[in-house]
Amino acid sequence: MRQYSTDTVWVGLDVHQSRVTAAVLHGDSEKAHVVNLPGEVNAVRKFFRRLSKDGSPRSCYEASGAGFVLKRMLDRDGFHCEVIAPSLIPRKPGDRRKTDRLDAVRLAELYRGGYLTSVRVPDEEQEAVRQLVRTRLSIQRHITRVKHRVVRTLACQGHRFTGTKSNWTGKHRAWLERMRHDLDGPQRVVLSAHLDHLEYLESEQRSLDAEIERYSRMEPWRESVEALLCFRGIKTLTAMTIATEIGDIRRFRSPRGLMAYTGLVPSERSSGDVERRGPITKSGNAHLRRVLVESAWHYRHRSRTDQRLVRRRQGQPAEVVAVAIKAQHRLTKRFWRLSERKHMNKAVTAVARELCGFIWAAMNAVARSEEA
Repeated sequence: MRQYSTDTVWVGLDVHQSRVTAAVLHGDSEKAHVVNLPGEVNAVRKFFRRLSKDGSPRSCYEASGAGFVLKRMLDRDGFHCEVIAPSLIPRKPGDRRKTDRLDAVRLAELYRGGYLTSVRVPDEEQEAVRQLVRTRLSIQRHITRVKHRVVRTLACQGHRFTGTKSNWTGKHRAWLERMRHDLDGPQRVVLSAHLDHLEYLESEQRSLDAEIERYSRMEPWRESVEALLCFRGIKTLTAMTIATEIGDIRRFRSPRGLMAYTGLVPSERSSGDVERRGPITKSGNAHLRRVLVESAWHYRHRSRTDQRLVRRRQGQPAEVVAVAIKAQHRLTKRFWRLSERKHMNKAVTAVARELCGFIWAAMNAVARSEEA
């Protein structure tokens, strides 16, 4: 009977839709064995089953558009696999070569040396709801582009709306409908096409908003969303974005970890007695950073009692409400104190960074109540 080895086999995977390049390092060997596999999941599964006869495979691949399908499949089969953060992979400054083979070998070598940082893999339900929220953002971007296109198209033809200070009010939309009927020929066709496209996108947006609202009232999102709604500047869409992007708040041991994850911490280039701090790193979750900055703008208003906030805070844990009230008073003072000597955008960024700390405290309070 054949005896299987228990030695560790290090595998670096360069994953694409059409193919997978695997670099295999046995123990302390210096030369990697490279294998080209089809992009099918079953082909990778068969490869790992053959590889397990020579040892215990430990594999990794970069987070990319390939998603987490391969990692979940290997986990179900009992093989160890991690997804690596691409931005944290060490790279030689003078290295200008990049191929699938070299990437796979480099991943295997760095993974064996312990130089790689893995990302947290969400479960399938969290990933699906997160894609729903991100799709809503994508629709909003399309709507903005179409609106700009409508205004520019009419402006090129000499038609400008002056009824109100801003566009896309009720009066502006009524003016657009009149223009649709007053124009002739190709101009009318172009404007009608843009307005019909806009109407379709806005109906899709309303449909997505209804779905997001429905999921926000379901487990496991309900308690986190209700806690986040206690904060000024956070409504259902923002709360769902925060909840789906963060997932389990307990993976961040301190507020600083969440701040770094959002990319809101300042960069630094210090040496000796000289300290140099630059702009924020922007190296974290861009979706989370965006909604936090948008929410931070609300703290430029005077801290006062808001009846909508009072209603949203009713029935919530006392600890969560206390954190939200403390954030409301502190962040408003913080914003105006910073805006006196810094640009307003920098003040808002600093407020967004501190808002991370309050959100971390509130979500941890919810997590503790669920455990109890």
